[in-house]
Amino acid sequence: MNYESFLELVKKRRSIRRFKPDPIPDEYVDKLIEAARWAPSGFNLQPWEFVVVKKQELKDSIVQLSKEHRAQAARMELTREPWQKSASWYSKFKEMDYSSAPVSIILFGDTRTQLGLPMFIRFDYSMRQSIFISSLAHAFLYMHLAATTLGLATQWVSSVGLPSTHCLIKDLLGIPRELEIYDMMAVGYPAVKSRPKLMRAREKMVHYDYCGKEDFRTDEEVNDFIRRTRTWVVATMIRRPD
Repeated sequence: MNYESFLELVKKRRSIRRFKPDPIPDEYVDKLIEAARWAPSGFNLQPWEFVVVKKQELKDSIVQLSKEHRAQAARMELTREPWQKSASWYSKFKEMDYSSAPVSIILFGDTRTQLGLPMFIRFDYSMRQSIFISSLAHAFLYMHLAATTLGLATQWVSSVGLPSTHCLIKDLLGIPRELEIYDMMAVGYPAVKSRPKLMRAREKMVHYDYCGKEDFRTDEEVNDFIRRTRTWVVATMIRRPD
């Protein structure tokens, strides 16, 4: 693959929040995981474990567990800074987007692998966690990219990492205590087409050598981008199937 092909793949990868219920081939799931297991990891410890959830009753239970935080999340949105857009969009987003996805893949990290890190990292909580999380993030991104090549849609379902949801999903699936949820990927065929992505200008984010405060965005510029990108994200999240 040349750079242009790779860049096209990166641009094409998007989070899609509406899925067709059509099943996907088992070999596609295998390909996603095969790509992910080649991801880089700190000290090559490969801390990942993949739990593929296809049984409808288990998927329904996970969706229900993830719903239980939504009332509190909606209340929290009402405390958002006044200069940002209204939080009323949350009330329009009642359906759990991924409920119709035929497959969910939960990525777990095995905390026991941290024993293989150099001692100066093992005894530095911040660095140890950073390496652990970064390793899992690499594997997760590889799965997203692999799914894009297969014409599949994917969604991050980060609510599975909330304390209560995390605990109950582990109990539901019989996961040992040493494993921690990193994130869950809902995967299937897209029911909507992706919209043009709002992007920051490259020249506004690349800096060379010494950089002073004047080389970076002002608070007003950051806030303006937050407003614009929130509008874009919310419009994407509440879209209905085509």
